[in-house]
Amino acid sequence: MSKWIEFTQASRLHFVPLMIICVVQGALAAWIWNDQFSVIIFLLTLIGSSAIHIFSMMINDLWDYRSGVDVAAYQSDESISTDSGYLTTGKWSEQTFARVTWSMLAITIICAVTLYFLSGWGVLLLGGIGGLLALFYVVPPVKYGYIGKGSSELAHVLCFGVFPVMGAYYVQTGHFDIRLFFLSLPMGLLTTLTFFNHHFLHWKTDKKVGKRTLVVVWGERKSFRFSIVLLCLALFSILICVLVGGLPIYGILALLTAIPLCRMYQHMKNKRNLQTHQQLLWLSLRTSLQCGTVMILVLLVGRWIWII
Repeated sequence: MSKWIEFTQASRLHFVPLMIICVVQGALAAWIWNDQFSVIIFLLTLIGSSAIHIFSMMINDLWDYRSGVDVAAYQSDESISTDSGYLTTGKWSEQTFARVTWSMLAITIICAVTLYFLSGWGVLLLGGIGGLLALFYVVPPVKYGYIGKGSSELAHVLCFGVFPVMGAYYVQTGHFDIRLFFLSLPMGLLTTLTFFNHHFLHWKTDKKVGKRTLVVVWGERKSFRFSIVLLCLALFSILICVLVGGLPIYGILALLTAIPLCRMYQHMKNKRNLQTHQQLLWLSLRTSLQCGTVMILVLLVGRWIWII
């Protein structure tokens, strides 16, 4: 197996497009609303954002492995492990995994400092807050991902929606726009939904080792209802984004991407198990990617119509 394939698996690279979509949306907004776009700044933003996303995934795996969360899920018949498996199966040593993890943070810092000199203070503000949230999600003494009071869900909305969209716009223009907040909400909420749904796969072992996610605190039934609420909020945020001018009127087409996911929720009303929750997770991810892609296409079409 090549080193690159190992890295893609260990870093769970298949989740990174969620971040890429946010960066593209913010950069497109800068181009469409202000006619400002720098390829170099865009690439630096893309690399830095992708690196911090990978860091957040890998630091999560590293500390969940050290705390016994992932090992418990891997060994239990009541759970499906959602980590990369490179630590729990011994494919990589803990030292190797940690070295790659911290190298992602180093790449992020290099990109952020460079963008600070190119674009201004906003980079350090958003990047600094985002970096701290990624670090202390599972790392002591904060470990806010373990307390089960909604703090991790709020952080996901910010770090996988609001911050990357606003940051990608800011580095191009040097200022913020209130419409960015509404433009960022659909991806932020859908990504939060995706990460929330993955807790269903190992909430019983999380409970045994003391990781208090919302699913652990509320239980499966109440958490499933909240998952539906998250989807409704995400869909409603698309309508709000259209109303405030973040997307053109035909941005409502993005709602269509959620039809298969809505059907899955309907199917799971009376029948839920590990296998259906696993299907829900991957369908949530697919819906997030498809919705974000449609929003990008809508922005591009809006630019084309504006030009002609």
